[in-house]
Amino acid sequence: MDTEQLSGRRVLVTGGSRGLGEATVRRFAAAGATVLAASRSEPPDDLPATFVPADLSTEEGAAHLAREVTERVGGIDILVDNAGAASAPASTLERPGSSWTADLEINLLSAVRLDQHLVPGMTERGDGVVVHVSSIASHFPRPGQTSYAAAKAALNAYSRALAAEVGPQGVRVVCVLPGFIPTPGALAHHREMAENRGVSLEQVHRDLATTLDVPMARPGTPEDAAELIAFLASARAGWLTGAQFRVDGGILPTV
Repeated sequence: MDTEQLSGRRVLVTGGSRGLGEATVRRFAAAGATVLAASRSEPPDDLPATFVPADLSTEEGAAHLAREVTERVGGIDILVDNAGAASAPASTLERPGSSWTADLEINLLSAVRLDQHLVPGMTERGDGVVVHVSSIASHFPRPGQTSYAAAKAALNAYSRALAAEVGPQGVRVVCVLPGFIPTPGALAHHREMAENRGVSLEQVHRDLATTLDVPMARPGTPEDAAELIAFLASARAGWLTGAQFRVDGGILPTV
């Protein structure tokens, strides 16, 4: 991507210290953007961004982050709501209410709260892009992840509604749905599986891709998703809003 597409744009990536968020930070920085990364965990030392510690599980945390980034750079042109996490697997009928609440807080309400603080600045300027990072689970929930999948499905609906409301003011809102992209935590588990089975990590990933019916027969990488996010935030995607974009290797619908 030509760096002129994103040069000078002020970007905030939540959950930006590792995994998909870290890759997104690096992609925007490589394209010439001014990037801020927000997360509860410390980023790597070489992350090309201004790091802002943040906990988006509460209204106070979202308000604090919004104040911090506004004071530092004056406002945000591109907001990537990437912060999210899944609670421990549990059967749908036995999942405790606290687990439902936790998944809704971090996977839906964290984005809603931050948008409420930062998107009005975009509408006032008549320009801006919001990227909500959802999940393929919102369409194809697997057993044990009902509350996470439901929260991401709600994020999809919220994203579409927000796009319709702010589009007339020149702000675009899109939703990215990653598929099987191992997180740092998952990779540690996959390496343990490989060691126990006496096979390579690549073989474990091929087997998992087969189990998940991924036609491309491999997991995605954080960079695969980051490339799509950067494109959608650029002027090249200037007429794309209110839509969902899957980056999932063509995963087939299985429940």
